[in-house]
Amino acid sequence: MKTDFKFSNLLGTVYNSGNLLFSPDGTCLFSPVGNRVTVFDLVNNKSHTLPFAHRRNIARLALNPTGNLLLSIDSTGYAILTHVPRRLALYHFTFKGAVTALSFSYTGRHFAVGIGRRIEVWRTPSTPGETTDEGEGAIEFAPFVRHRTYVGHFGDVTSIEWSTDSRFFLSASKDLNAKVWSLDPEEGFVPTTLAGHKEPVVGAWFSKNQETIYTVSKDGALFQWEYLPRNWTELEEDDPLEDMQWRISERHYFMLNQDRVTCAAFHPSSNLLVAGFTNGIFRLYEMPSFNQIHELSISQSKISTVTINTTGEWLAFGAASLGQLLVWEWQSESYILKQSGHFDALNSLTYSPSGANVITCADDGKIKVWDTASGFCNVTFTEHTSGVTDCEFAKRGNVLFTSSLDGSVRAWDLLRYRNFRTFTAPTRLPFSCVAVDPAGEVVAAGSLESFDIHLWSVQTGQILDTLSGHEGPVSTLEFSPDGAVLASGSWDHTVRIWSVFSRAQTSEPLQLESDVLSLAFRPDSKQFAVATLDGQLTFWSVSEAKQVSTLDGRRDASGGRKVSDRRTAANVAGNKAFNTIVYSGDGSCVLAGGRSKYICLYGVDTGVLLKKFTVSVNLAIEGTQEFLSSRNLTEAGPRELIDETGEASDLEDRLDKSLPGAQRGDPSLRRTRPEIRITSVAFAPTGRSFCAAGTEGLLIYSLDRDLQFDPFDLDVTVTPASTLSALAEKDYLKALCMAFRLNTASLISKVWTSIPVPDISLIVRELPRVYLARLLRFVAKQSEEGPHLEFCLLWTEAILLHHGRYMKDCGGQYAEEMRMMGRAVQRVKRDIGRVVDECYYGVEFALARPMTKPAVNGTKKLMGANSASAEVGAEMDVDEESEGEWLGLDSD
Repeated sequence: MKTDFKFSNLLGTVYNSGNLLFSPDGTCLFSPVGNRVTVFDLVNNKSHTLPFAHRRNIARLALNPTGNLLLSIDSTGYAILTHVPRRLALYHFTFKGAVTALSFSYTGRHFAVGIGRRIEVWRTPSTPGETTDEGEGAIEFAPFVRHRTYVGHFGDVTSIEWSTDSRFFLSASKDLNAKVWSLDPEEGFVPTTLAGHKEPVVGAWFSKNQETIYTVSKDGALFQWEYLPRNWTELEEDDPLEDMQWRISERHYFMLNQDRVTCAAFHPSSNLLVAGFTNGIFRLYEMPSFNQIHELSISQSKISTVTINTTGEWLAFGAASLGQLLVWEWQSESYILKQSGHFDALNSLTYSPSGANVITCADDGKIKVWDTASGFCNVTFTEHTSGVTDCEFAKRGNVLFTSSLDGSVRAWDLLRYRNFRTFTAPTRLPFSCVAVDPAGEVVAAGSLESFDIHLWSVQTGQILDTLSGHEGPVSTLEFSPDGAVLASGSWDHTVRIWSVFSRAQTSEPLQLESDVLSLAFRPDSKQFAVATLDGQLTFWSVSEAKQVSTLDGRRDASGGRKVSDRRTAANVAGNKAFNTIVYSGDGSCVLAGGRSKYICLYGVDTGVLLKKFTVSVNLAIEGTQEFLSSRNLTEAGPRELIDETGEASDLEDRLDKSLPGAQRGDPSLRRTRPEIRITSVAFAPTGRSFCAAGTEGLLIYSLDRDLQFDPFDLDVTVTPASTLSALAEKDYLKALCMAFRLNTASLISKVWTSIPVPDISLIVRELPRVYLARLLRFVAKQSEEGPHLEFCLLWTEAILLHHGRYMKDCGGQYAEEMRMMGRAVQRVKRDIGRVVDECYYGVEFALARPMTKPAVNGTKKLMGANSASAEVGAEMDVDEESEGEWLGLDSD
């Protein structure tokens, strides 16, 4: 079995903190998800997570104007510069302070960073092929070079916006002021302070013509500034008459009651201003008239960030407290994207039988269905009134079973997306685990309060039996893949094997040394593995009911320290054990995870640790650090555990909102740090990937490399002329790739039709896979619209011959293109069948009708249907006088 699994995608979480970004073309949205960045393709309905990871949660994101460089900075000021098309981290750098604002200039040569009260402008590192002052493609040994430092604010900088010529930029701060700065010293220009707000300024922007400045503060005040001459009455004798200054021309207010402005964005091209408030409402205004265009409530908590795409049609919102991400098209009043992750910790996950979906359940009572190909949540079930503890898919059909602490087990139809059956016990019990037999006819559930196992019939919904025998809470249930037995694990240190479908329902107890946490059957149903509280993994034979082998996983599971730990990571206090275990598809390996930052892959026969997967390196989560720093220890304890909200600069952050009489404050507020843990792991049915439900979300590790290198991505020589030149030189593969890169329909068609038929197979075999989807769509379109029918079928045959296995393994990645190709082939088949049906009787009549042909000696010769001249002369009447002429002979 292959073990080189790599991190592929992050699901279950769509937004965490920081700001959102649209790509320059407005089709992709960049969202910070903890210490990673997820890119949502809004046009193709796909998402992927960039492979790099910060050591803390990301605070700010910025894209250069061309969209190929992404600068991400975490809460401690550590920055990573990433090449977006290749998903490659280029440089690492630290700004030695918390960054509160970040913005690239319109030219892309500089970017400004707000670090506390000061602003630093840095030169943008160059990329390969880019022309710099040192020459084309110069290598930078010190890529981050500081251009200038600006000081003058007395509070943290909240936003930075550049002018369109990149000569000036605006900064807003918590000191109630905004300032106008110049990139380089300008003759006659002095940095200007825009004062007048009574509360911290959220943002400041230039208008399109740069003659107007808009500033918004938290109290809902919008000031419009214009460059006007001074009042004549205020002029002194020494002041020149042409002296000008920025002055407030108009004042507008959002008319809020107790709500406050949390974020705002301005689109200069369309003069649109959008503001988000603490009550979850956003408003859209047209400037400079301040006409309210739109208002909508999109969340139950405050809106954390807002941004507008390049065309001004889409608005993106993020709510950090609930993990919501929304993209709203205000003209049609419709959602382009509406996603939200689980609010509480994940408890379990399961793959659908086809592997196209992953189902997750969490303590927030929600069940979400995630598409593995697109990364989006398709449907959310909210019928459970309490935390959902376990989920299990039936091996046949599209039926999902879930257990919950609300005392019910529910069956879900994933074709109609409805709850069609609810199973309950005679007494109200919080169910902790669920299992379904392979036939999908019986469902079993166990509880932590009752020591019995309940069985229900899926068809009738009636309880069939109650299995008694355990002397402790039931923690895990599992049917064997052949459906012969049911295995249950309990905190009473035993595993019981139940023959539920035999006439005599017997149970065989297997004694272990500690509490049973999880068990899993091997796919051949001859062996099962058990994970216990003492960190042991034991393997048992089902037929002989005896232990085959054992593994000690305590040392492998240990790793990572909490802030309050006083021991090393290897000897840290607490139970280091695996809470979840699963077999691989071939049964040669087991995958285990628990309250650790590691997922371990073991070989069953050898008992060797094959590979360790590090789940997270985010230091904002407990249990990820290997070494603690003594500088973070104070007399009152670890610095990160001290509540410093009373020292916050903002009034709303200092207010005490705790419940009266509560010693621990408001229970709805999270003041504890999340702890790293893995609650469930599962292999995909294809065996090419596996999922892990953890603190950060749903982590997918895959053998497939989704990133496909485009050899012509950064080549500036790709032009229509160079494409035709390559075609003239008979370099067909290069010409086809260049045509796809330019994406001109006429050029693609010309290159495609010029390729000789004998070269089709070779070109398809050597074609980079990044162009495979485009070629499929083009051939399918030509099959439906073009006249080259046989040519299209030859291309289709070559594609399926050389890339069919790869497209099958990739699942839904090429689903849309394959559907288009299937429709095209079916249409060709249908058209040919219609032609055959229409001409069948005419051809049959022509072939069956006899025809008389004159012979050379003047006699008539009867010709059969198989004669070569039957088709020509079937309808001709031969005259005796013209026999010679008809035969081409002289009458003599």
